[in-house]
Amino acid sequence: MVSFKDDLEMLQFMKAKLYSAVLSDSLDQFGLHDQAMRADIRPLHPEAVIVGRALTVMSIDIYERTEEPYKLEIEAVDSLKPGNILVASTGRSVRTCFWGELLSTAAQVRGAYGAIIDGYIRDARRIINMQFPVFSTGMKPVDSNGRGIVADYNCAINCGDVIVRPGDIVFGDIDGIVVIPKQVEKDVIEWALKKVDGENKTREELRQGKYLRDVYEKYGIL
Repeated sequence: MVSFKDDLEMLQFMKAKLYSAVLSDSLDQFGLHDQAMRADIRPLHPEAVIVGRALTVMSIDIYERTEEPYKLEIEAVDSLKPGNILVASTGRSVRTCFWGELLSTAAQVRGAYGAIIDGYIRDARRIINMQFPVFSTGMKPVDSNGRGIVADYNCAINCGDVIVRPGDIVFGDIDGIVVIPKQVEKDVIEWALKKVDGENKTREELRQGKYLRDVYEKYGIL
């Protein structure tokens, strides 16, 4: 296993060397077959790549305005630390809009690496211009006040049909998002790096004109 001086160095190394598909394959090797989020959670910008530790948020629909509509939402964003990714569940709400430009600004300043929202966001153009990576199911211009409220944070949530716990590594790119539980992260990363090395060798031999069958028999990678 590659050694790192700290967690942030490891996350940056993963961003540079790995991708969601190879991490999904690695998770499969350890019997974790349901760690990829639903395909409808998409990046605002196709070049976006995020990897970080989940700070989880649970939002629920409501049907009337409250006195402190943003209390726990503000607490959650203000508790972000460098290397965090805010991962929010909304119960697949189509009423509310959970995330926007000002929350992105606050998260970026705290050192967060991005946000993953199983629900709608707004201010999309401004967020893209900020180059703050955000994944969501779509856009809607409405405010959350009277439509949704944060019920809890730093708790286990269901985001994109995957259970995400605080501190899990989440990795997102154009292919989708995978969740790596903390207890297996070292093994998953190590196996993924070995597969990337094998894929590079496979690709080179295919480019040299060798038959796929022969290269597959040599490396066992497809």
